[in-house]
Amino acid sequence: MIEVKKEPRILAQQVSFSHRLARISGLQWLLLIIPLGYIMILMVFSMMDFFKLSLFNEDGFTLEYFSHIFSTDIYLKVLWVTLKIALLVTFFSLIVAYPLAYMLVRTTSKLWKKIILASVLIPFWISLLVRTFAWSILLRKNGVINMVLMEMGIIDHPLELIYNTTGVVIAMTHILLPYMVLSLYSVMEGIDQRLLLAAQSMGARPWKAFTQVFLPLSIPGVLSGSLLVFVMGIGYFITPALLGGSKTTMISMLIESNINTTLNWHLASALALVLFVATLLLLFIALLLTGKNPVLKELE
Repeated sequence: MIEVKKEPRILAQQVSFSHRLARISGLQWLLLIIPLGYIMILMVFSMMDFFKLSLFNEDGFTLEYFSHIFSTDIYLKVLWVTLKIALLVTFFSLIVAYPLAYMLVRTTSKLWKKIILASVLIPFWISLLVRTFAWSILLRKNGVINMVLMEMGIIDHPLELIYNTTGVVIAMTHILLPYMVLSLYSVMEGIDQRLLLAAQSMGARPWKAFTQVFLPLSIPGVLSGSLLVFVMGIGYFITPALLGGSKTTMISMLIESNINTTLNWHLASALALVLFVATLLLLFIALLLTGKNPVLKELE
């Protein structure tokens, strides 16, 4: 009897990072270096030059601009409004996008899938400025929404839907919704639907099978979509500038004002650096949560 030697299988997780780098061929290195160099030259270096203005002026190193930001109530209020609007947009985008992505996955008709996907992707084909102006027409006091609600007898007086947080959140949710839908759909499409059938065959009701099987497996899509929408929302400019009022000033609007109106580039740089660091901190927190999630650990 001949014994067959079995070589131990090495899991991908056990292979060191340096060993993986050593296995990359020359052409693959080239494909990695070119986009990395593009990002470093056109983004990182230019950002560093701009951020340097927040720490250095004609007199040398200074923390004057940061102390001015954190000691002035208006700047702290703007930072809070920016975070609040970005969180609200992320929350409402998730609430709307999750059932829409789930319906896309569960729909067996190819025609209906194409119709729903086309409806989701249409905003990508229309200018951001055009969509924002369209919402300004819909949300104003004599706009379509108020007129329909008054004709139906739901309200007696027009609602204040524009030049406030409500209008900004509605418009930004509509604009950023496709990013959330596509992030969720890409993850949900990879979930084996037979797992739900197996759970139901073992006595679980449909809602219980969904909450205990499908929902946990879709967490990577929820996290990636939420991060994408939040990071984009926190630095949005056009929509808040056109639909927001004096009480909904976001930090991007202050940066633009300091660059083009007051010409205070040092303060604009400090505001941009605060926004950049806040975004990095939130991404780091999300990374920590990802590492502690058992479902996400299995996907690494």
